[in-house]
Amino acid sequence: MFVMETGVDHPLGARLDETGCHFCVWAPQSDKVELCLFDEQEQELTRLTLPGQRGQYRFGHVRGVRAGQRYGYRVYGTPDEGMLFDPDKLLIDPYARALSRPTHWDDEQYEGDSAAMVAKSVVVADDFDWQGVGKPTLPPERVVLYETHVKGFTRQHPGIPEALRGTYLGICHPLMIEHMQSLGITAVQLMPVAAYMSEPRLAQLGLTNYWGYNPIAFFAPEPRYGTGEAVTEFKTMVRELHRAGIEVILDVVYNHTAEAGVDGPMLSLKGFDNAGYYAFESGAHGPDYNRHANVTGCGNSVNLDHPNSLRLVLDALRYWVTEMQVDGFRFDLAVTLAREAGEFEPMSAFFKAMMADPVLARARLIAEPWDIGPFGYRLGQFPSQWLEVNDRYRDTVRAFWRGDAGKMGDLATRLVGSRDLFPKNWRSPHSSVNYLCYHDGFTLEDLVSYNQRHNQANGEDNRDGHGNNLSYNHGVEGPTLDPKVNNLRQQQKRNLIATLLLSQGTPHFLAGDEIGRSQLGNNNAYCQDNRISWVNWQWRPEDERLLAFTRQMMALRAESTVFSNLQLSDDSWNGKATSCHRVNWYHPDGHQLTDQDWHAPMGQAFAMDIGMIDCGGERWYVLFNASDYDIQFRLPPAGEGMEWVQLIDTATNDGMPFLPDDVKRQVAVGHAHSLKLLERVALSAVALAREGVAAAPDVATVLPTGSQFPLAG
Repeated sequence: MFVMETGVDHPLGARLDETGCHFCVWAPQSDKVELCLFDEQEQELTRLTLPGQRGQYRFGHVRGVRAGQRYGYRVYGTPDEGMLFDPDKLLIDPYARALSRPTHWDDEQYEGDSAAMVAKSVVVADDFDWQGVGKPTLPPERVVLYETHVKGFTRQHPGIPEALRGTYLGICHPLMIEHMQSLGITAVQLMPVAAYMSEPRLAQLGLTNYWGYNPIAFFAPEPRYGTGEAVTEFKTMVRELHRAGIEVILDVVYNHTAEAGVDGPMLSLKGFDNAGYYAFESGAHGPDYNRHANVTGCGNSVNLDHPNSLRLVLDALRYWVTEMQVDGFRFDLAVTLAREAGEFEPMSAFFKAMMADPVLARARLIAEPWDIGPFGYRLGQFPSQWLEVNDRYRDTVRAFWRGDAGKMGDLATRLVGSRDLFPKNWRSPHSSVNYLCYHDGFTLEDLVSYNQRHNQANGEDNRDGHGNNLSYNHGVEGPTLDPKVNNLRQQQKRNLIATLLLSQGTPHFLAGDEIGRSQLGNNNAYCQDNRISWVNWQWRPEDERLLAFTRQMMALRAESTVFSNLQLSDDSWNGKATSCHRVNWYHPDGHQLTDQDWHAPMGQAFAMDIGMIDCGGERWYVLFNASDYDIQFRLPPAGEGMEWVQLIDTATNDGMPFLPDDVKRQVAVGHAHSLKLLERVALSAVALAREGVAAAPDVATVLPTGSQFPLAG
């Protein structure tokens, strides 16, 4: 039935032609590589030795193979010098573009011949109807990231058909697209979708690696999230999100694999080239192959200092961008990818290759700029075209609104793009990925509801997860019926969301934070594939108000060039001003802040004057008051024929300003624990708007077109 021929040595992986399929693997120091073919029930049909060899490549062409064929490899050789050949272990093709099913750890099935436990690689045809839909290719100032989990996003949504809940097709269901569009999301960032396996330790505890940060195949979409053919359904998801103008960013894990350390399972890379694919600690006479380098905390570290490992990762990235049509990547523990001889190298081969690649250089690249290895914290040190996840932003904003005094100067720095970390004229103002919450940590609801983590369900005696969350429960740990506590929690969430969306940089939003999603105080829910992690679509009245407020803040940012793309001139760079955008900082009494004010140990209130202050264009005044007291802020003159109008006041239960509007007195009240936003507008436009003359041509200067913000009357 199947006839093996020599074939050709390129490309790696399995590629169909008119008569069959080419198979090619990298297997240095091996004596023999067997290709094992299986039927749809995963019964082994035959074993065929790859006859071709060039250098370290083994290859062959099998007549009669068609799309959908299941296969795997067995590699023979002498276990020596870091190589771990074991033909009893069925290996997943490192270039497999699909797997037959999820892989679940099973001690008994792995013992001896592991074929019953390991998912089979699947031959895939590339044909798919993209229906002429292309990539959105959004400018940087329009990107709003929305992080979510394929399963958790829709698993509990009552409007999604049961069969589609928790799947790729569920993500692109019209209800989900409508939710993201109405919210103002322009890029969905999916937690890992590459095929993975849960750690044996979790399997023994009856838990699972829900997040998926434990890959076994870099090219293959996880079968758990498909209803049939995962590759086709993933492409369908991408096409429909693109049709809606939403980019797709993948959270990718190339820093480690599920094969763990020396005692870990052999699933793929270990069986082909353990010594090359992984990094090891140094021994007396070279690498100590009994000690994997573990700068990831997951038992091993992929060695991109090796040319074949680097090629594997680059080929995988290029495949996702070209064949699967994704728009970019967020790299988990990205520092590991740039380690050479164990040290982070700002001009590493990985960075150079990404910059030189005509496909990958155009992708959106986001770094998690740290790992747990020596000198692993590298925020602000990635190449200029990269965006970086900014935990300094998170910590500063949390601390300020929690009520920590003396944070004004640091907050001001974060508000205008963290230029201490991303210098102007070297890094884009969008380099900083600003976030309040991420998948690893408290949700926004839990951030204002818990002082301590509550991770007992994880089976680690509540020792896992972040210990310092800069959170505050406002007097009660967890849910409460106390209306005063609940009102203040909602107000603090409005403060945090408003601050995020009024900051320079690329905003990152955690899915469900706009509707009060809670993980019951669990700040490390990586192993909770249940209601703790899934988004809850049953909303309380306060959740509906928060959703409306978030939509309004998103719309305001989208319609303002000041908040989405502030352009500050730099006379020292080009000899003349290039923009009339400006930022001034004020004390509540009206004077511009001095060094003494910035360093006041108890400072908790200040104002930001931002926009075309002297040019007659867009101008905003933002009042920040994290203290326990109402404070009167004296406003600067709005200018001839202009007036300040209140648009946002987080002290109200819907975020809209108190009535009546008293800012004509050039004084505004910054209520305790609140943010207030004012806009400079023309007096005539204000008068017409208050009289309800909606058709007046100047009304557009009061509020951006399509805005939902009512004027104070």
